[in-house]
Amino acid sequence: MMPYKRFESELTVRPDDIDMNNHVHNSRYLDYYLSARYDQMDRCYGLSMEKFIEHGWTWYIKSCQIEFKRALKLGEHIIVRTWLESFQRTDVLVRFYVIKKETGKIAAEGSVTNTMINIASGRPEEIPAWVIAQYTQFVEEEGPPATG
Repeated sequence: MMPYKRFESELTVRPDDIDMNNHVHNSRYLDYYLSARYDQMDRCYGLSMEKFIEHGWTWYIKSCQIEFKRALKLGEHIIVRTWLESFQRTDVLVRFYVIKKETGKIAAEGSVTNTMINIASGRPEEIPAWVIAQYTQFVEEEGPPATG
């Protein structure tokens, strides 16, 4: 099976992202991931967060892991590249890179397991086959190289 397509969103490091060490605070990397996924759900997959809510679903983060490789500074332009890794009943595993646009170097990489939640019950719900089909129709010809 070919890997699922990698999609990119561009962001800029803002003043409120900076911590007392004069670089991006580690918590902001998860915000970057969330911002990119929100953008990509509609723009790239054609299934916006609003559509999920209309169906009575939302997504919770079940777990996340981030490895920080390079500091990001105020005003830097970044690319958040995400891709689906796997589905498991109520969960989807998404991997991501935060890349310094100017150099192409990876500033952070990680993974997030998202769980589909039924809004009315607040409980996990199995991801419908049609949602999986919508998301998995996009595959890579070849995986793009990453610069560590």
